[in-house]
Amino acid sequence: MRIALGADHAGFDLKQILVADLRRRGHEVVDAGTTSADPVDYPDFAEAVSKVLLDGRAERGVLICGSGVGASVSANKIPGIRAAVCHDTYSARQGVEHDDMNILVLGARIIGIELARQLAEGFLAAKFTGEERHRRRLAKIEALDKRYGKAT
Repeated sequence: MRIALGADHAGFDLKQILVADLRRRGHEVVDAGTTSADPVDYPDFAEAVSKVLLDGRAERGVLICGSGVGASVSANKIPGIRAAVCHDTYSARQGVEHDDMNILVLGARIIGIELARQLAEGFLAAKFTGEERHRRRLAKIEALDKRYGKAT
């Protein structure tokens, strides 16, 4: 699978670890930055990862900032992006299966490396079920986007 990874300075070290892990597992990784631990702004990397997905250069994305909250809020401002902060494996998997989540967001100051690996693995292995109730709910989310000026 092609995966876009991006992080701010707080998530830089964890991003580097996940990039290497995912490549070892045979995934193609698009590194959307940052390239160092120097201070940067998380919205820039939320946008960068989102653009990679929307341009079709990756199928899913992983974003990392200190708590995960800022990157998640930023990514969800972009039409077509469904991002969520996950700190447990059930949410990382279920977010894809039920909500067609396309970006996993992690808080590097909240979780450890092993949990981050498990979350990424569960997120990437999950598939959207396509059940009617989930399609119906996604249609309502898209209607909200359109109603409030954020067409998908």
